[in-house]
Amino acid sequence: MNSVSRPLLPRAALWGWVSVATLAWVAAYASLMPLADAVIALLGLDLQTSHGAAIHFFIYDTPKVLLLLTGIVFVMGVIHTFVSPQRTRSMLAGRRLGIGNVMAATLGIVTPFCSCSAVPLFIGFLSAGVPLGVTFSFLIAAPMVNEVALALMFGLFGWKVAALYLGLGLSVAIIAGVVIGRLGMEHHLEDWVRAMQSSQAADYEQIQPQWSERIAAGVAHVKEIVGKVWPYVIGGIALGAAIHGYVPEDFMASIMGQDAPWWSLPAAVLLGVPMYSNAAGILPVVEALLGKGAALGTVLAFMMSVIALSLPEMIILRKVLKLPLIATFAAVVAVGIMVVGTVFNTIF
Repeated sequence: MNSVSRPLLPRAALWGWVSVATLAWVAAYASLMPLADAVIALLGLDLQTSHGAAIHFFIYDTPKVLLLLTGIVFVMGVIHTFVSPQRTRSMLAGRRLGIGNVMAATLGIVTPFCSCSAVPLFIGFLSAGVPLGVTFSFLIAAPMVNEVALALMFGLFGWKVAALYLGLGLSVAIIAGVVIGRLGMEHHLEDWVRAMQSSQAADYEQIQPQWSERIAAGVAHVKEIVGKVWPYVIGGIALGAAIHGYVPEDFMASIMGQDAPWWSLPAAVLLGVPMYSNAAGILPVVEALLGKGAALGTVLAFMMSVIALSLPEMIILRKVLKLPLIATFAAVVAVGIMVVGTVFNTIF
């Protein structure tokens, strides 16, 4: 954990500011729809037109997603102060396949990384001696089932969809990691990675931070994470607004709807691979696609391929993995994603 400078605020003032910020967050979130309606009325637009619908979608969803993102990243930043990365690596390195996969996938929930930013920690796990299959469970879960994805999914689609996504996403991460681990493909790691695996990362004791430091760490976490992803958020919402306002409903239903051809699900997975985004950027697009009649499972399969099988991630992984291992990883995860999409389409 990086050290943070200690604020000089006394405890009462500190919690006072936290309370004020929390109330302001709740008030801002509650006023989003009235604000969007007021702006549309002020501009003299009609919600029944494509232009009005697109602008209303953008005005409402942009602050909503950013507020959800800021709140959950702050909370997780505070939670992260209770966890030592060195201890985490040491703990995973001592676990067998199966238990270690569950632990690594669960760890992925509290790491709000996109697929590319999860790769450095993936390499760190490998160098610390964490089993290959266990590290892949983390690499899959970190971008796909992290707290940002779950918080936004809960805010956009409700707890049932979020809970089912959590269970199925973790299952994909755990099972895919176990399968890759059972295949014994360690020899497909690049030579320099295997050479590093003998040097274990040293663990050390850390002084427990005060609450003022934990809150300061949460604020720093917001600046770091939200500061990096907000352009993706706005870009994703802008694309979602365009889909929401201008793409014909019949067209989307024919491509990704419940009655679409059998190949629509694998096609959605393949379509997502060349793209690069994170959950915050792609979920508004998912929301817009669903509004146009697309099937939930097919759209979620598209989303999962974007954030867990992106081409930029594969390019970065090529520096540490040989092509047969990358191909195996992509194939196993793609099959898992299609299973998840099928389950969602069957249930919803």
